[in-house]
Amino acid sequence: MRLALAALLALSLASPALAQVGQQAPAPRQPTISVMGTGEAELKPDFARIHVTVEARADTVAQASAANSTATERVLARIQGLGIKREDIRTANFQVFQTPQQVGPDGKEVKTPKFSAHHQLRITSRDLDGVGRLAGEILASGDMTFQSVSFGLDRQEEGGDRAREAAVRDARRQAEIYAAAAGVSLGRLLEIRDGSAQPFEPQPDMRMSMAMAKGAESVPIVPPATIRYTANVQLVWEMAGRP
Repeated sequence: MRLALAALLALSLASPALAQVGQQAPAPRQPTISVMGTGEAELKPDFARIHVTVEARADTVAQASAANSTATERVLARIQGLGIKREDIRTANFQVFQTPQQVGPDGKEVKTPKFSAHHQLRITSRDLDGVGRLAGEILASGDMTFQSVSFGLDRQEEGGDRAREAAVRDARRQAEIYAAAAGVSLGRLLEIRDGSAQPFEPQPDMRMSMAMAKGAESVPIVPPATIRYTANVQLVWEMAGRP
């Protein structure tokens, strides 16, 4: 019995030393170089999109919707008469809501139809040089209200992809400059953290055009020569010894 107790005591005293022998020291942390790269790409737009709204008012929801449907058919015929294909005209939004209360100069409520139906149409045109003429025709119409114009690409992902490639090249360029200045070289690429890739398109200011172009044959809209995409990315390399 005494021998068993002595052996157990000896084993318990030796276990911390055995545990320390079994554990491995943590590997030293590999130094790294982390760089944020930015990139841009510019592509020529393929189409323009004009948003217009058709409005109709009535005393019931059904009447307002029906009146809007009739007005929309007139608008569609007018737009197609301007050379726009039917498949290039889409509904962007449709709403029926109560008409806000209106008060006249004398402070008394002005009687108005109770409901308003708004039908927003999106018109796509590939004739970029003719966008101003098309907007002028829309502004001259009493059936629809001009809302906005924007420009886009058929292959939206292409601009973002080119900007990402440029961002990676920029990150590597910076990392090589840092490494050379520090007297080291780049090792393995350890990490890639994707940033955002967004288009930046300067929008025409239509407020002056809308104020002056009622009845004008054309609105001075100048399409952008290119749509610029921007992207950023973070890359992390191992830092190796001298090159």
